Amino acid sequence: MTHVDSVADGKSPPMAAGRVAYQGAPGAFSHEACLNLRPWDTPVGFPTFEAAIEAMTSGDCGCALIPVENSSIGRVEPAASLVEALDLDPIAEVWRPIRLALMAAPGARLADIKTAESHPAALGQCVHTLTAMGIAAVEAFDTAGAAQIVAEAGDPTRAAVAPISAADAYGLSILRNDLQDSADNRTRFVLLSATPT
Repeated sequence: MTHVDSVADGKSPPMAAGRVAYQGAPGAFSHEACLNLRPWDTPVGFPTFEAAIEAMTSGDCGCALIPVENSSIGRVEPAASLVEALDLDPIAEVWRPIRLALMAAPGARLADIKTAESHPAALGQCVHTLTAMGIAAVEAFDTAGAAQIVAEAGDPTRAAVAPISAADAYGLSILRNDLQDSADNRTRFVLLSATPT
């Protein structure tokens, strides 16, 4: 299995250029991890971990990149259980630092934010910070997907917890950086393939 710490070296030849399935919307942490680990491939987002893995097993995508463990919250469920059920050895892995940002519609003020939306795993990584700020956590299917929803709603009392890149992607303003409870917050992603390499 190939191990990559945080940045692809750019020297490894591609196994087979193509499509990498991930769970989430463009700008999600999994999307960023795809670009890091397989820069020669095209990331393709799916709404659920099951759909991303199905795209890999059906041959629609050559491989799938799935988050399975986080340094702050432990196993990322249900992703870790799905990977175990496949009984496939990962062909590569990457640990990536995870920096969470609180973002909202332009003009929103931090003092007015009542709710923060994100994937349950991301909310778990900043639960203490959100609680201390008096902001209620609201689960969404994905970090970047939550940013897109908040942008479309335009409600100045709603925010999203997502990667910094999602603010640019969806036209949101960052109200606070480094929302994660732990300064050393990292997630392990594994790359799966349905065909032997």
